[in-house]
Amino acid sequence: MPARHTELYDLLEISPDADEDAIKKAYRRLAVKYHPDKNPGDKEAEEKFKKLSHAYEILGNKEKRQLYDQYGEDAVNGNGAGGGGFSGDPFDIFNQFFGGGGGGGFESFFGGGRRRDPNGPQEGADLRYNLGITLDEAFKGTTKKIEFNRPGLCTACNGSGCAPGTKPERCDRCKGSGQVGVSQGFFTMMHECPVCHGTGLKIAHKCAKCNGVGKVSVHRAIEVHIPAGIDTGNRMRVNGEGEPGLRGGANGDLYIMIQVRPDKRFQREDEDIYAEYHIPFPVAALGGTVTIPTVHGDAELTIPAGTQNGDVLTLKGKGMPVRTRPNVFGNHHVKLTIDVPRKLNDAQREALKAYAAAFQSDNGGAKDNGSGPNFTVNNDDPGFFQKLKDKVGL
Repeated sequence: MPARHTELYDLLEISPDADEDAIKKAYRRLAVKYHPDKNPGDKEAEEKFKKLSHAYEILGNKEKRQLYDQYGEDAVNGNGAGGGGFSGDPFDIFNQFFGGGGGGGFESFFGGGRRRDPNGPQEGADLRYNLGITLDEAFKGTTKKIEFNRPGLCTACNGSGCAPGTKPERCDRCKGSGQVGVSQGFFTMMHECPVCHGTGLKIAHKCAKCNGVGKVSVHRAIEVHIPAGIDTGNRMRVNGEGEPGLRGGANGDLYIMIQVRPDKRFQREDEDIYAEYHIPFPVAALGGTVTIPTVHGDAELTIPAGTQNGDVLTLKGKGMPVRTRPNVFGNHHVKLTIDVPRKLNDAQREALKAYAAAFQSDNGGAKDNGSGPNFTVNNDDPGFFQKLKDKVGL
């Protein structure tokens, strides 16, 4: 017995051993998911919908399924069992499945007629605008004036694309149907007419202003409010500022894509701010208070006595606003770097020598050989090398 063919089963995401009920459930789920009216303008979804309908017409018929299992799609033609090959109209199969050939099933799912009218209202396309702002603007929120060019309805032809006194004519290629047939083996698949793009009409006498397109370039200048706490990758929608609709269709929308520019002072991660701050050695040893910059402005940071190089201190509530929670802010984290002076004046040198003399090392003290105290480091400490690795980041 010839090997069973599985391509159509794979398309419906079912096993070749699936029963009739499983085939129906698979087609129902996928056909609704990829229906063109649920995916307007998505050519891939439309093509997938056609293939799904083709698969169901074969696998949903017992005789055709048996022929396909043994001999493949070529055996399922107009003379095959069950009468009639693929109809060439996936919408008919869909409508028959969901309530009969009158289109009622289609209407119950999508609330419209059997097929979208290509000459009816058409929504305009959405547009995208990239907007860069500073970290301070992202923190406080701001209002920006943006300028851009977008297509606008041609006033000379009111969007029809036709020269004054003329009307669109029937497309010669598709004879006004908006679709053309393409033969694929035993089947004929219907596709959008490449000449009239599914409208069934052509413009013989084009408008001189828009060259038959129905749209012209329009300069726009608008103000947009940027909310506090916005971050890179966030987007804002401005309703109706996209491309104009045709034949009474709604305008598309403008999507503003936010890019927060890098800041030399801070690094941002979500609502938290990270920064590095240098402190002198005496402050690290004795402790103290320093004034540091934050996105909120200058703030006081308390340095504990004995602070080590690389320690991180946190100022709670001094980060970016949390957009979903009013008056709530992230934190400001500060990594401390202890500065060792390269040059000392006489007073500083004497004070540091006095400190060194008072400091007790592992061998009982420090010896001054004239150039400064000489300390002995205990390298036998089992944790010494690990501490050294930690310091240099190994």
